[in-house]
Amino acid sequence: MTDKRNQGQNKKQKQLDVFKVNDKGKALTTNQGLKMSEDEFSLKAGERGPTLMEDFHFREKVTHFDHERIPERVVHARGFAAHGEFELYEDMSQYTRAKFLQDTSTKTPVFVRFSTVNGARGSADTVRDARGFATKFYTEEGNYDLVANNIPVFFIQDGIKFPDVVHAFKPEPDNDIPQASTAHDTFWDFVANNQESAHMIMWIMSDRAIPRSFRMMEGFGVHTFRLINEEGQAHFVKFHWKPKLGVHSLVWDEAHKLAGIDPDFHRNDLWNAIENGQYPEFELGFQIIKEEDEFNMEFDILDATKIWPEEVVPVKIIGKMTLNRNVDNFFSETEQVAFHPGHVVPGIDFTNDPLLQGRLFSYIDTQLIRLGGPNFHEIPINRPVVPFHNNQRDGYHRQTINVGKDNYHRNSLAGNTPAPVSPAEGGYEHYQEKVEGRKIRARSESFTDHFSQATLFWNSMSPAEKKHITDAFSFELGKVKSKSVKQQSVDMFANVDLELAKTIAKRIGVNPPTSGGSNVTASSPALSQQNTIFIPDTRRVAVILTKGFHGPEVKYVLDQLEGANLFIDIISEHQGKVSGSNGISIDANQTFQTAKSVQYDAVYIANASQTNREFNKDAVYFIDEAFRHYKPIGATHGGIPALTINKLDGKQGVIIGKDNMRKFSDEFINAIALHRFWDRKIV
Repeated sequence: MTDKRNQGQNKKQKQLDVFKVNDKGKALTTNQGLKMSEDEFSLKAGERGPTLMEDFHFREKVTHFDHERIPERVVHARGFAAHGEFELYEDMSQYTRAKFLQDTSTKTPVFVRFSTVNGARGSADTVRDARGFATKFYTEEGNYDLVANNIPVFFIQDGIKFPDVVHAFKPEPDNDIPQASTAHDTFWDFVANNQESAHMIMWIMSDRAIPRSFRMMEGFGVHTFRLINEEGQAHFVKFHWKPKLGVHSLVWDEAHKLAGIDPDFHRNDLWNAIENGQYPEFELGFQIIKEEDEFNMEFDILDATKIWPEEVVPVKIIGKMTLNRNVDNFFSETEQVAFHPGHVVPGIDFTNDPLLQGRLFSYIDTQLIRLGGPNFHEIPINRPVVPFHNNQRDGYHRQTINVGKDNYHRNSLAGNTPAPVSPAEGGYEHYQEKVEGRKIRARSESFTDHFSQATLFWNSMSPAEKKHITDAFSFELGKVKSKSVKQQSVDMFANVDLELAKTIAKRIGVNPPTSGGSNVTASSPALSQQNTIFIPDTRRVAVILTKGFHGPEVKYVLDQLEGANLFIDIISEHQGKVSGSNGISIDANQTFQTAKSVQYDAVYIANASQTNREFNKDAVYFIDEAFRHYKPIGATHGGIPALTINKLDGKQGVIIGKDNMRKFSDEFINAIALHRFWDRKIV
């Protein structure tokens, strides 16, 4: 069984290995294989003469360099990816004929690309934005792409409006400012005049838009799809990725600072976790509605601005994905990978969601221009693990050498092959949905409720999350220059919650609305991060340590932290060995010049300096900032005075250990698992 489970993973790995080239130890050649004797100087007419046109090596080298970049994605330009595998927990054949969702003994190779939506390739990871979560399954029936986001709804309901919303949230066209931010006039003008965006805006203003890491965010297929079984029976489905580490976020001030200190924060986090063997895991879940229950909800299930509350339609966990290998080459894999919601396998089909229908055209059209033609499927990262046969020929960058003279259907020269196959033989068959009606440009009446689920989301938030949403609105609208746009936006969100709108209005200097509010009192506990998984695994802990630390006790604490699967950085006055009592020394790998508190989930102060006032000054700032970001802080022995200087002893989430290091370690690790202490009083 082990061989079978690894077969798919090994097949994709071997396929990629064919294209790998290691230049180490090799002779320099041109792209035509010609060995070259010189690569430092161009061919000239004399040592100080002009460069000659006949220098083919110079021309090839520089021409290739000039064309090394391809157009970046219009959206989701900044991404990072990893390889992995998907394993099924239970046979789902009662719902779908997709083979990779039936055989629990097979591991399916996957490639996952996480991304921001708004910013350019060079923007920062930690901006306020939705995140892409695209997964390519290399199945034995062909590639299946689950192109998801970390937010389960979207701004618009119809694909024809996609250019409008992207134009609005991108930098304003007159000055190309601001980058990777929606805190500007055109975006909020769009929001106020396209009120179907209300639910998405509540998510964007929430902590979900500033995730702690890619490893700690959910993924949602957004749209309603269909599952079709062997009998042709259909079920509606929404797809979910649930992170095993729980759903956690940054605070806004932290996200701002990380954008400058470590703009690759999420990239580094994912890369280092995999390199350290701390493989990210996500469970795949289905929300399923019977076809006959399509109209039994209070909203239209095809509306991409709506969720199916998990308390109403539970998420059935059916498998697990593990990301266990970093890419070998960012450009060849992460940048050239091409996702498309239309890449499906038998047993997975579409619905009439008008936003999904638009994506089915847009994604393929985008890949054609970005990757230079129709043969992007031949790029190694995009190739299926099964062979492909059809009458498509030629075009830019064709790699397949098709033999024979027949390239059309129907034919007799090749026995009318390649030939379609029946569904019983694995052929894809579209679900035979009955469709009838007049040709019309209109929106269904069932799509006109824009505020009830936005209020549901607000009602579901904890007090801390509500404060963060209010602060986010105040920041974003506070950056808007047009008073009219500010007023329109406040008036719009009075329909979500009147008190929220009044608070925002007061902060940004516009008239508070006098009417509005919502009759929706329901909440969905699943929407609040307060109800997520809280475990300490893979969190980053900054350990402040100087010469003369209490050797055995500190070493014991560090061993306990590492045993809890925590990642530790030692910050000292210098990098290298730091000596403590009992002949114990510990290697420091950071100083306050290379490490900042916003890069860590918790701080442990093992020892402060007795003589270095500058180091202690930096330590006080480091600790105070972590405290203000609601993070757990621990101190033992020589580190305790630093808490007294900051007046932090006795505060919530501050753990002190004097004698019993086992008790301290347990309490500190438990505090790290809780992520933040929102009830902490910040003065």
